Amino acid sequence: MVKQQAFDVEKYLEEQTSAIRERVAQSDNKLYLEFGGKLVFDYHAARVLPGFDPNVKMKLLQKLKDQAEIILCIYAGHIDQRKTRADFGITYDADAMKLIDDIRGWGLEVNSVVVTRYEDQPAVKQFINSLERRNIRVYIHRATKGYPTDIDLIVSDDGYGMNPYIETTKPLVVITGPGPNSGKLGTCLSQLYHEHKRGLPAGYAKFESFPIWNIPLKHPVNIAYEAATADLKDINLIDPFHLETYGKTAVNYNRDVDAFPLLKRILEKISGSTSMYQSPTDMGVNRIGFAIIDDAAACNAAKQEIIRRSFRYACEYMMGLGSRETVDRAKLIMQDIGCSEADRPVVHAAREAAEEAHSDPGKGHGGIYCGAAIELPDGSVVTGKNSPIMHAAASAMLNAIKRLADLPDKLHLISPSIIESIAEMKRAIKDSAMVTMDLEETLIALGTSTASSSGAYLAVKQLKKLKGCEMHVTHMPSPGDEAGLRDLGIHVTSDPRFSSDRLHSV
Repeated sequence: MVKQQAFDVEKYLEEQTSAIRERVAQSDNKLYLEFGGKLVFDYHAARVLPGFDPNVKMKLLQKLKDQAEIILCIYAGHIDQRKTRADFGITYDADAMKLIDDIRGWGLEVNSVVVTRYEDQPAVKQFINSLERRNIRVYIHRATKGYPTDIDLIVSDDGYGMNPYIETTKPLVVITGPGPNSGKLGTCLSQLYHEHKRGLPAGYAKFESFPIWNIPLKHPVNIAYEAATADLKDINLIDPFHLETYGKTAVNYNRDVDAFPLLKRILEKISGSTSMYQSPTDMGVNRIGFAIIDDAAACNAAKQEIIRRSFRYACEYMMGLGSRETVDRAKLIMQDIGCSEADRPVVHAAREAAEEAHSDPGKGHGGIYCGAAIELPDGSVVTGKNSPIMHAAASAMLNAIKRLADLPDKLHLISPSIIESIAEMKRAIKDSAMVTMDLEETLIALGTSTASSSGAYLAVKQLKKLKGCEMHVTHMPSPGDEAGLRDLGIHVTSDPRFSSDRLHSV
């Protein structure tokens, strides 16, 4: 399945920059903009809208560099619970530090970090210390008294007034954070309270990519957002406030719609005047829907993402990280949109490869037979199987780059002596019970082979072509396989099965 471009990045940047500048002007040149979703590496958007740049938000902020500064929020509970960001495999506190590095790498600066709903957790205190000792300003927000029912207490010196005021100098203040529920809205409202006490009529707006307000409610791209947040139980719906006020349909989601009456009252209490917003859609500045240039391509890509999410939730459930309710909800979403696992070509191919390994006495390892399949950019599918020396994901990767480099299947890209040396090191030095090479180890071994093998050299040149390719594995990838797949940028799914009967891998 060859992917078609569905999104025009340049058109989006032009539309989005103009919309934000207009909202800043409407807010007397002081706007607190809540940035939902991922500020950098927004791979969900890139998957459902082929052509979308995962870092387009940073390019947007670069265009607004002279007007904007950034505040990063992180919920203390996420640090204490060691919550992990799935696409990078790192905890939220590590992701916050990585995000600061990424922002700096784009030539922008973080004003400060806000730790929200802090409860004096030791792990959180350590995180705060580590930032402050690197000369990063950190502010602490505790739970807001009276929230969400007592408006008079919330909007008072005993509510938002208890939070320290963050000094800012630019007309646009972007409030972002690693993942949902990081306290971005509370930080925006706290700052608004302090600004208005100082006689500065600052405004608030929300920048959220999904759901897209100006495409149909049941559009696959919007349904893919429901799939991506199945664990949060987000539901897309027609914004009733927008429909009542303007007689026009606009798509929003349940949490924003449910929170709007309260948020509107808080904004009016802070400003002492009627809010300029009559609906949650009014608050948004999202122009992503205006840059979709191929609706059919977007629909196809979104359906693939819905299938991927279903597989991910099933695997998380097997690992004890998710609930059966989330798995069932994801399957219902997939059924409602009219797609199934059969619509993902690599699934059947990987399972066939596992069956072939099972029928071949020389394949498999430890009684477990794994298969993997990669769909190449031209739509062809290449498979791989596990063996006593290599994981299925690694085998499929080697077969894929041989195909791309037009090299013979029987060619050894990695010398058997190198493979045996790695296995011997694991047995003798690391005392490891598992000597098969995972994908990350295979990539390192492949790299060392380029000095002595012209075939390996040609094959390595093809690795970048695997970025964005689809892959399926019949068993959940090991940590080394996951790391290699992330490095290659492959979109992988797996069946919810363990690749070994061992409870602990070494």
